[in-house]
Amino acid sequence: PEGCAYGLLGSNGAGKSTLLRVLSGIYRLNSGSVRIDGEEIYDNAALKERVFFINDETIQYNNMTLLDMKNYYKSFYGSFSEELWQKLNATLNLPQNKRLNTFSKGMKRQAVVICGIACRTPYLFLDEAFDGLDPTMRIIVKQMLIDAMMDTGLTVIFSSHNLGEIDEFCDRVGLLHAGKVVFDRELDSVKGSVFKIQTAFDAPIMREQLSGVDILHMETNGSVTHIIARGDREKVREAVMKLSPKLYDEVPLSLEEIFIYEMEVLGYDGSKLG
Repeated sequence: PEGCAYGLLGSNGAGKSTLLRVLSGIYRLNSGSVRIDGEEIYDNAALKERVFFINDETIQYNNMTLLDMKNYYKSFYGSFSEELWQKLNATLNLPQNKRLNTFSKGMKRQAVVICGIACRTPYLFLDEAFDGLDPTMRIIVKQMLIDAMMDTGLTVIFSSHNLGEIDEFCDRVGLLHAGKVVFDRELDSVKGSVFKIQTAFDAPIMREQLSGVDILHMETNGSVTHIIARGDREKVREAVMKLSPKLYDEVPLSLEEIFIYEMEVLGYDGSKLG
């Protein structure tokens, strides 16, 4: 949706970066199609003016100054706002005439982000969006993106290995695995449909006794059984209550915990993901 922040989740090699490059029209598909606003993006110069892609690599800018970078993108994007760029850089106070090979990784990231926002495209794609930024600068850059979303209806799609950032920033998320979409849902829906139950019984129970419950993970420590369930909370509660537990407590999960359990179901070792 317009003005949405969409987060891409997935393990290394899942296809997140590839998908962003396909959406940006950099890679040609072997089959199928990718359309933005109803048009094929690959080899479509006019449509590419509606998209800005921030790569996870910044080495291509090393011989440029910040002003060179600004003028480079200004030559390609007719919607570029000099006034907005000046306003954004006034906040960051990046040196305008120093080569970017003298910038830190975080400073390079800031430079390309303000250019991307100043291009005023409807779509902004970011690969490892906040990589290299210190905590204070992450807050500032996030606010810049939020302001652009509110002011112009900018739609942001980004990948990040920091699931806390996706949890904090995104309205909607998609989980990729082996090049395929496992789910694509509103973030609140994802967090509301997967939850942890701490319960205890007079005798140990088996998964089979909770028929009809979609169990992602189940383990017993001492007298307490921990169940990670997916689905309707009331139906799951009813199924557990039929077994007359001595204890029943629902515990919310972070997006990172949900991701780990979902990946376990897909065959990943949760201890390596945590």
